[in-house]
Amino acid sequence: MKNFFKKSFRYAMPLFIGLALSIICFFLIFRFDGISKSISSVINILKPFIYGGVIAYLLKTPFNWIEKKLLKLIGEKHKGLVKALSLILVMSAAVLIIVLLLVLVIPALVDSIIAIAEAIPGFMENLDLSISKYTANNPKLGKYIDDALNTIKVSGPGWLRNNVLPYLTGALGGVVGAFGSIIGLLYNLLIGIIVCIYLLLGKDTFSRQGKMLVYSVFKRDSAEVVLDEITFIDKTFKGFFGGKILDSAVVGLICYFFCIIMHFTMGMHNATLISVLVGVTNIIPFFGPYIGAIPSALIILIDKPICCLIFIIFIILLQLFDGNVLGPMLLSESVGLTGFWVLFSITAFGGFFGIIGIIVGVPLFAVIYDLIRRWVMMMLKRHKISEYLPVEPPTETPETQEVQETQ
Repeated sequence: MKNFFKKSFRYAMPLFIGLALSIICFFLIFRFDGISKSISSVINILKPFIYGGVIAYLLKTPFNWIEKKLLKLIGEKHKGLVKALSLILVMSAAVLIIVLLLVLVIPALVDSIIAIAEAIPGFMENLDLSISKYTANNPKLGKYIDDALNTIKVSGPGWLRNNVLPYLTGALGGVVGAFGSIIGLLYNLLIGIIVCIYLLLGKDTFSRQGKMLVYSVFKRDSAEVVLDEITFIDKTFKGFFGGKILDSAVVGLICYFFCIIMHFTMGMHNATLISVLVGVTNIIPFFGPYIGAIPSALIILIDKPICCLIFIIFIILLQLFDGNVLGPMLLSESVGLTGFWVLFSITAFGGFFGIIGIIVGVPLFAVIYDLIRRWVMMMLKRHKISEYLPVEPPTETPETQEVQETQ
């Protein structure tokens, strides 16, 4: 009777698990909106900790480097003092970089807006003259343009109330909403910085607790595999973002030197703003260079149209250099994905998670790709299918080494 119950339990358990998974999948599909709203609510509550974790992860590498240098100078006995000094130095460096960027960008942005506002009337007048000259020789096209302009003319005393005021009301609501979002962002960043400080100071404790948790859940061999995979994930993300930031800084400097040359030779303005735009947006893989180049080209177009054409040619050449020489040299060992999978990861994760998905999609998909590759290799070995396995180099025995040395 005891064996009968054991066999019945053994056969019933897979059926029960399959039925439970089916019910969960059904619930997820038909209650997806409610689940997504619940997840969004949880993410909004945890945003300060998410921001703090991201900031701490970005500052972890320079913090560790400063800590190692200070430990050699001060010694292991004053480890608490070393941590405090390392935190002060890395936070001061981060604030200094942000302030420097703001000092460079904000005045240039204000000057650019003023220059664009002053140049728009002349630009529109020249555009109107060009259109008038062109339509004088093309009466049909001129008729289409006149009809289009007549449709947007003011018609009747209620036109302002019915057409303009709703847009102004919507714009005012958007301004109020944007102000509230900025206040919420600043609050989350403030709490996130405090969380970042706790994470950096207690990183050794958190690391030890995480390892204890992994070893308590899994057996030793499985736990070591999990920790190796976490190390690989950290190496992939750190290598990608570190290389991408360095790559974007080099691209921004090259663009700045080009804009300075264009300023002295052809009178092009806004060199700082344009180079910062191109460099910062270059962090976004694949689409980033175009996101930064389009507004930069429009700014140059209003100021110097001929410089805009030269700038577009320069950006194309710069991206060819970055995509074929500089980028692979700095990122060759970080992700290991082909161009097709890079485009796929950006499109897929960008569609699911927006701008955050575009930024983290490439290293995240690289981790998923590596996990699938390892699983495929393991299953091929288990099924004894060797023709698709990578060829391993032959191991050298002492006899072969002696033969090579004699040759």
